[in-house]
Amino acid sequence: MNIPYSRQALFCALGVLPVAGVNAEGFIDDSTLKLQLRNVYFNENFRDEHGLSPRAARTAKSERTEWAQGFLLDYQSGFTPGTVGFGLDALGLYGVKLDSGRGRSGTGLLPVHDDGRSADEFASAGATAKARFAKTTVKYGTLLPKNPVLIYNDARVLPQTYQGTQITSRDIENLTVTGGHLDRFKLRDSTNSVPIIPDGYSGEKSGDFNYAGADYKWGKNIRLSYFYGELDNFYRQNFAGIQYDLPLAGGVLTSDLRYFNSVDAGAAYSGKIDNDMLSGQLSYAIAGHTVGGGYQTLSGDAGLPYISGASVYSFSNAGIGKFIEEDEKTWMLSYGYNFANVGVPGLTFFTRYLSGNDGKSTTTVKEWERDAELAYVVQTGTLKGLGVRLRNYVYRSDFSRGRDSNRLYLTYDIALW
Repeated sequence: MNIPYSRQALFCALGVLPVAGVNAEGFIDDSTLKLQLRNVYFNENFRDEHGLSPRAARTAKSERTEWAQGFLLDYQSGFTPGTVGFGLDALGLYGVKLDSGRGRSGTGLLPVHDDGRSADEFASAGATAKARFAKTTVKYGTLLPKNPVLIYNDARVLPQTYQGTQITSRDIENLTVTGGHLDRFKLRDSTNSVPIIPDGYSGEKSGDFNYAGADYKWGKNIRLSYFYGELDNFYRQNFAGIQYDLPLAGGVLTSDLRYFNSVDAGAAYSGKIDNDMLSGQLSYAIAGHTVGGGYQTLSGDAGLPYISGASVYSFSNAGIGKFIEEDEKTWMLSYGYNFANVGVPGLTFFTRYLSGNDGKSTTTVKEWERDAELAYVVQTGTLKGLGVRLRNYVYRSDFSRGRDSNRLYLTYDIALW
């Protein structure tokens, strides 16, 4: 067995080498250790007091501005040999405040203390035991779920994490089957592991989240998806989607149709839910340009339910707004350009505009958002992989506060082995 000395020494020091007499080839040789550095500056200015009571408006912040550094250490082992292989993953997360203030906190980059000040630093760690049989893998421990009914949030310094069990099977060609049970989670700006609740819920109840579904690639151009998710005593949700790529006039026309049906479950702690959400999007890519347009409609009782802090599997999950209120109708236009087409690989631009109307919240919902992003990833040389991303968001609404937001991300991935 050929194990680099430095790697073997580290495993011995950490006490994670398999016991003597067990063949560790694969467990160690196939392992990876990566460090991701994230430096994020976040500035958000509020433009009005919609959605606030007169008393709250007098004390509300006019801006939120913070700067933070994140460190993500990600270790993934291989599997021990045999019919059933075993492995162990570990994730270390550490965030440091570079700039903040009592009147400027709350960006989601850092935890906020009771006095309104951001924490100077915060950290958490997680481990995941795993086993593999053929092309089926079972994981238990810290998870980062990503499927239509639950997408972990990774839009700040550190990611949102979950605790539970997940099974993934790829034993059938072109078919991926996934299922899981989750009982706790940590928000992206917190070290506390807490029970799972839906977004917007302020009560004391909570529930476990179960999900199962499948993705199937039919031929070269069609992708089908179905998933089911349930948060105990809150809601049940079914999702079905189809994507189709059509070569057309030298480019590719992609159609993406998504449907959610959500109803309340059990004790219905967050109230009555009977919601349908249908969204469709067309995009055409040619010569570096990508032009897109879409429409989304919600009907029934309540908006689209989802887990607290998570992202939503919808084109309307924009930089600030989500456009998923009860009965809301939203249309969207987008444009992107990849400058590799003119000899500048790694440089990309993207912009979109969303407008939502006819929804119901505390008042009739009308909202719009304009997003723009310019990003560059160094392609060669010593700094290969260094990413710079500048985002600008403008959001206005008649039921919540309008915001102008500028965000700067610097990222750098280091493969330690």
